[in-house]
This record gives sequence, structure tokens and C-alpha cells, in this order.
Amino acid sequence: MTALTELPAAAASYDDLVERVLAGGYGPAPRTRRISVAFTTRQAVRHEGRGSGYRNEVLSLRLAEAVGSCAVEPGELPDGAVEECVGADVARLLRHELAPVRVAALDAYLMHALPHGPGSGGHPCPLPAGTSLEKSRARAEAVVDLVGAEPGATVLVVGVVNSLLEALRTRGLAYVPCDLKGGTTEWGEPVRTDALAELGRCDAVLASGMTLGNGSFEPLRRHARHHGIPLVMFAQTGSAILPRLIGSGVTAVCAEPYPFFWLDGGRGTVHRYGGTL
Repeated sequence: MTALTELPAAAASYDDLVERVLAGGYGPAPRTRRISVAFTTRQAVRHEGRGSGYRNEVLSLRLAEAVGSCAVEPGELPDGAVEECVGADVARLLRHELAPVRVAALDAYLMHALPHGPGSGGHPCPLPAGTSLEKSRARAEAVVDLVGAEPGATVLVVGVVNSLLEALRTRGLAYVPCDLKGGTTEWGEPVRTDALAELGRCDAVLASGMTLGNGSFEPLRRHARHHGIPLVMFAQTGSAILPRLIGSGVTAVCAEPYPFFWLDGGRGTVHRYGGTL
């Protein structure tokens, strides 16, 4: 689909963005667009040389040429949720009882209406081919470039990815790692589970798009806007959603649409929005 000739102004919040989409503010009426394919992707990984691994599960919905995604905790998505999405119109799915379905549907619609690229305000950033760890580190550099904090600053990291922490460390940035799963980082640091409780001691926030699906995004956005601190999002979940919130608390986004870097050893592309690139 051809991108809009003029980009809409930033939405005031996630809910405002949904209402604008439902009202036709970003393109065709969502009730006229149906999901043709729905699927989940499950992954377990331990990069060579790393002491720990992790699992991912992602719900993805295809609308014409576009794929929208929302990560979920492994095993969280009910049986039948995928089948419920197939053939359903986007307007219906934007009101679905399950948050991951709502997020994936909005992501698919906006990917369809505003595909990533310069026409939508994005700057493509190539990722080289390589091992899973090499690609993880390359993506981390693309993300951390957007933070723009001076050495010595403290970054709240919501959604722990060890390659991101490594990139922050090499730039002399302190960080507070947070993740609902808890645990420890690759360097034995405790992972906090309440990100909102840590906001007051951090100079910037680097957060996963997964916060859209678990309900923690809006409190982070409101805090960042109220206090004027950078909020940078790294987004496989909601890669087409979060750029529409730059200027309303979100500072920059590194958007990574499906297929994600961990699915393929070949070259890839992320799309960066905002920041000082």
C-alpha cells in the first residue's frame, strides 16, 4: 500500500492512536481490512559464549503485505486465539479482549498504512549477516545509538537483553536492568521487576516494545513526558505503532518488523525514528 502523502501528527497516547485509527485518520477504515494469516513464532536461544539463554513467543498477524507482531510470555496465549484472528476485520480485533491481539492488529494496520521507510519518517539501518550473537550485537549498537546519553548517565532498561547492556557498558553508561521475569544479567547483576519504582533514579529509559502488550508502556511514556527524560524504544512488538508516538513522550524508536534478527543468519534491516541521527 502507498504511504500517506503527509504524516499525521503524533498521537497523544496509545489509546488516542487507536481511536484515530478507528476513525480513519491513518488510511482505510479498519473494518474494511481483514487479517488473512495469523501465526505464532516460538524460539529458545543461548548465544555461543553466553552463560544464559531465553525464550520468545510472538503473535503475528498478516494484513495484505504487512505483518504486525506482539510478543507474549511463553504459553500465555490461549488455545484458539490464532484461529479467532483469521478472517476478522481489524476494527473488531482492535477491541479484542486479549491485549496481544489488539497490539498485533494495530501494528499490522499501521505497517500496512505507513510501511517502514523514509516516507514514514524512518531511516533504514542495515544489519550484517552473521551468527545469532553477532546479529544481536549489531542490533544493540543500532538501538543504543539512539539513547544519546553522556557517559556516567544512568539508563533504565526495561526488557533485559544482554547485548544492549553490553553496548551501554562499552559507552560508559550505567544502567538499571528491569524485567518481569527477574533473575540476573550476564554479569551477575540483579534484575529488578518493578520498572516504575526505578524511574526516579534514571536519566533515560530504554524499553522494549513488549511493554505495549503487558500494560507498562503508558506509565513509562507519561513519566518520560512529564519529566522531560528520553524514552527510547526497541520494538519488535509494535514496530509500526511506536513511531506514531514520537513527540508525545517517546524520543526515538528502533523498529524491527518481522522477520526478526534471530530468525535468519542473513542480512537484515531495522528502521530508526527520531533521535539525533
